[in-house]
Amino acid sequence: MTEPGRDVILVVDDSPETLSFLTEAIERSGATVLIAVAGDLALALVDEVTPDVILLDAVMPGLDGFETCRRLKAKPHLASVPVIFMTGLSETEHIVRGLDAGGVDYVTKPIVPDELLARIRTHLAGARSARSARTALDAMGRTLLAVAADGRVLWCTPQAGQLIASLAATPDGVLSLPPEAVAWLRSCLAGTTTGSVTLKGSDGPPHSLSFVGGTAEEILLRLSQDDPALSLARLRASLPITAREADVLFWLSQGKASRDIGEILGLSHRTVTKHLEAIYAKLGVENRTAASMIANRYIQGGG
Repeated sequence: MTEPGRDVILVVDDSPETLSFLTEAIERSGATVLIAVAGDLALALVDEVTPDVILLDAVMPGLDGFETCRRLKAKPHLASVPVIFMTGLSETEHIVRGLDAGGVDYVTKPIVPDELLARIRTHLAGARSARSARTALDAMGRTLLAVAADGRVLWCTPQAGQLIASLAATPDGVLSLPPEAVAWLRSCLAGTTTGSVTLKGSDGPPHSLSFVGGTAEEILLRLSQDDPALSLARLRASLPITAREADVLFWLSQGKASRDIGEILGLSHRTVTKHLEAIYAKLGVENRTAASMIANRYIQGGG
């Protein structure tokens, strides 16, 4: 069991002396220490407990630290968890190999406790900021995810993760796009298609997966509910706004600018602005971001 409110540090090393030394140093800092003496044991452990930071020995018998890190990072719930390599190898090629495997930092042995703890604090702060940003995106209804070219999910906002888990198979706890979405993604990358692909689960409404941007290594996608009529009906039934204001609010929640909303609905920019002013007043908000957050809460079926 881990104590609520305490940072959890997973130490993966096959040396009893190193484990004892690190456990004592880290626990003195107020964190909880979990131990794995091999890479495969670490992979099993993180399915039960999600650590805040992972300290990983690069050279271990069996599954070495580099391959262990790659497999850890294949698990979406560990995407933002910093991995710090511990190694006696100071050659550039080994450092690069560790960073390529998904590590964010490294320390060389013999380890200096104060230096290691300072690095842990720095990476903890960065990881918390990343999690906060994704949670904020969720609150705004931005169900975003980043994938590799093969469809493997690299990271996602919490709601996007739940949707993908319900719409696609997740063997071994690794989230991945379903085959039809992977085929669509490859076409997007090849420039032979645009638009979106519809994902249908066994229950619940279908969702559209659309291309946002990114690089060859990390492709940003967005999931959105695939039934505008249902979304509009929810807004009209739940909020004290007119039918036309609901139309404007819906497209606002989809990230459309005022000019785009006018083109979609056949309205002048001035008319869209007047509708937005009325929406803000009726919802008791001051800007489009706050209005979008309220709209997405109802579009997603909440209240």
